[in-house]
Amino acid sequence: MTALRDPSCELQGLFLGRRCTHTVKTCCGKNTTEEIKPNDVNEEPVTEEPEVNVTVKPTEGSDTCTDSNCSQLCVGNGTCACHDGYQLHKDGVNCQDVNECLTGSHNCMLGQACINTEGSFRCQRETGCGTGYELKNDNSCQDIDECTLGTHNCGPDFMCTNTAGSFRCHPKERCADGFTQDAIGSCIDINECVVNTSPCLPGQTCVNTEGSYTCRRNTVTCGRGYHLTEDGAHCEDIDECRTGYVCGGHGCINLVGSYRCECTAGMNHYFIVSIRTCYINECRHYPGRLCAHKCDNTEGSYQCSCTTGFKLSHDGRNCEDVNECEANPCSQECANVYGSYQCYCRRGYQLSDMDGITCEDIDECALPTGGHVCSYSCSNAPGSFYCTCPTTGYTLAHNGRTCQDIDECAAGIHTCSFTESCFNVQGGFRCLSFACPPNFQQAARGSRQDASVNVRCIKACQTNDIGCNLDPVHLITHTALSLPTFRDYSEPEDLVFLRTVAAANPVPVPGATDVFFDILAADDQFSFDVQKRSHQGMIMGVVRQVKPIIGPRDLVLEVAMNYVKSGVISHRNIVIVHFFVSEFWF
Repeated sequence: MTALRDPSCELQGLFLGRRCTHTVKTCCGKNTTEEIKPNDVNEEPVTEEPEVNVTVKPTEGSDTCTDSNCSQLCVGNGTCACHDGYQLHKDGVNCQDVNECLTGSHNCMLGQACINTEGSFRCQRETGCGTGYELKNDNSCQDIDECTLGTHNCGPDFMCTNTAGSFRCHPKERCADGFTQDAIGSCIDINECVVNTSPCLPGQTCVNTEGSYTCRRNTVTCGRGYHLTEDGAHCEDIDECRTGYVCGGHGCINLVGSYRCECTAGMNHYFIVSIRTCYINECRHYPGRLCAHKCDNTEGSYQCSCTTGFKLSHDGRNCEDVNECEANPCSQECANVYGSYQCYCRRGYQLSDMDGITCEDIDECALPTGGHVCSYSCSNAPGSFYCTCPTTGYTLAHNGRTCQDIDECAAGIHTCSFTESCFNVQGGFRCLSFACPPNFQQAARGSRQDASVNVRCIKACQTNDIGCNLDPVHLITHTALSLPTFRDYSEPEDLVFLRTVAAANPVPVPGATDVFFDILAADDQFSFDVQKRSHQGMIMGVVRQVKPIIGPRDLVLEVAMNYVKSGVISHRNIVIVHFFVSEFWF
């Protein structure tokens, strides 16, 4: 390497190859030169990469590079530079690779993919060359000569010929007529019956043989009234009328596969042909006059017959009704009708739609109205049905369908004590005992079997009991009510009527007493409401059931009757209703 001695010691455009891994700059005296031997430079192994020129621009100022830390090039005044394919890092010392594939500075052609490498890039074909080709170093595709490389599969009796992207196997010798070579060069028979289209004439069948074929005449069997054509290919109709006296001298008409004989012209409606002889057709000649029902012509005569449901009379012409019921065709009842019969079934059965004679049991419980046949449970029986009721609390009515409640209280079969009142409910009974609260006294009551079971507790205060006297509650009444379970609930039902002695005024009257009703407590508050009404000029409250209650269930409802005068509650009556809901609707 030679360094030029120049006063400015500047590099005026130095071009270096990629093989040069170090650049050495030395400032020489004016107009002098100095030889720098290769051994004076620390050499590193040279990589076999394509040469890439790098341009180092001259720098102004001091040209010393002593103790430089540049990773690649120093161009004077301590300024670092990089080889082509690299760019100077922000630290001004190190060099980093330029990704030509991202910057677009590559020269890859269409169909090639750019792949970045350290300090450079390479172009690689995007798609493979395909079968029969190989990729060259210059990214071009070159045909593979399978014949030269010996990678073909031609048999020993074949010769390999290379083609673009493939090869062909050509037989070295020809096969005899009727034979062809297979993939390995062997001669095999040609099936002319398959490869050729109809090698034989019509009416013949092709039979393959070794190296050839033969044609055999087809054997065709024709049916009666047909014969084989001359070429033996198909059958054609025989014209029997041309063969002679097939109709005994009468008229002959050829048909496909047959023929028909006719009698003398003008008599076609009255004569038939049988054994080449014409007879008169009495049934046609005397329509409706020989037989009552049907007339069947016979050779030289006729015969009468009857339609279904009738039989021929002794005179052989008239028909009489057949009594089919004598043969017992029906499973139960039979009624003979003219020309037929009708089957009937007893009560509880119906006639089968399949045969019209068998009687099938009617399952009354399964009918659309089966849910209303019995109050509780319906059981089908042959030709009938029977109803049952719950095991306790009910009995079957005289109609055999309805379940009636047993009044255990009236029948005296209850178990209530002397201090309890027996209250009959649907399907059972309840033993009730209501006690009055303090400061209240029970009014006279009815018998233990009183169905109303109304207990009235009247206020009874001590004279000096101010709290008791100021309490507006004057009367507490206990009552009981038995209810069924109504699952199909359409509208509210009135249950309890609370009558008052206050007049119902259409318009407010100053100083008059008014009554308001409230539900104070309820086990199922949303199932009840209370309405204020007018009845016979008096105010009345009505407790209603507004939604279904599914039993069995016992409920308690507490209703207040507030008597108001001049905006102040003068007194209050409380009604406690005990509801007993049955699990059944009856």
